[in-house]
Amino acid sequence: MAEVLVYVDHVDGAVRKPTLELLTLARRVGEPVAVALGAGAAGTAATLAEHGAVKVLTHEASEYADYLVVPKVDALQAAVEAVSPAAVLVPSSAEGKEIAARLALRIGSGIITDAVDLEAGDEGPVATQSVFAASFSTKSRVSKGTPVITVKPNSAAVEAAPAAGAVEALTVTFSDQATGTKVTGRTPRESTGRPELTEAAIVVSGGRGVNGAENFTVIEALADSLGAAVGASRAAVDAGWYPHTNQVGQTGKSVSPQLYVANGISGAIQHRAGMQTSKTIVAVNKDAEAPIFELVDFGVVGDLFDVVPQLTEEIKTRKG
Repeated sequence: MAEVLVYVDHVDGAVRKPTLELLTLARRVGEPVAVALGAGAAGTAATLAEHGAVKVLTHEASEYADYLVVPKVDALQAAVEAVSPAAVLVPSSAEGKEIAARLALRIGSGIITDAVDLEAGDEGPVATQSVFAASFSTKSRVSKGTPVITVKPNSAAVEAAPAAGAVEALTVTFSDQATGTKVTGRTPRESTGRPELTEAAIVVSGGRGVNGAENFTVIEALADSLGAAVGASRAAVDAGWYPHTNQVGQTGKSVSPQLYVANGISGAIQHRAGMQTSKTIVAVNKDAEAPIFELVDFGVVGDLFDVVPQLTEEIKTRKG
């Protein structure tokens, strides 16, 4: 069976969930070979092996932390040349898509971004994408070179599938461009104790109907009761009620959680583009004609300030 390269997104050896999802998808089309780079790369092996990696190619060098994406592209190119894989899978983060695009250009291959599913095909892996604000699904494959595919978080369930996970050192020669853009400083993100928005299984969002930054405490309380991430519509972000980093939509972040709860959000196409692939969608809005109700699985017509606190208390009661 052909091997499939999986780029490992990790922090000092702690593997992030989207990588484990990629291993699940990789097993559908071949044998997963993980590529772990930077500080703590060797420490990822046990987790990766537990989730199906037959091999783990590692390379630790300061360049991965000191410079932007080019060193990682150099390493993935070296891995492609060493393995001759059936495909290369990368998480669909902002950095992941830049790495994938640069790699595809380097190796003369086609690229598919923001896939939500992957299956084996007679002529190579077939990827499913949601297009036109998730109004349609398409199936496509790369027709030239080694397919480079980025996959959105929460597109597959994480499945344990113990494999050998043999660790092998990857030989990497950095290009002249690798040190072209240096990282001059880092500021740790302030932790809210909530999941990362794009990776969360549950997202609770607020929109124009929240009517003020001070009222987002109602949205946060519901999110905390569910162990969810907090999102916001563009209207709420533009009004300064919530940080831009939490914006869901075409000009914000794209999410695909198991459950998405939209509160006081009308459902304009800009917002729908960022959340319409959610598995289950619930909306609370006092406007019965709001476009959001066209795509929900469950809808509540009512004032969010009446509905959401009651929902939060009910969840706490049942959990307690």
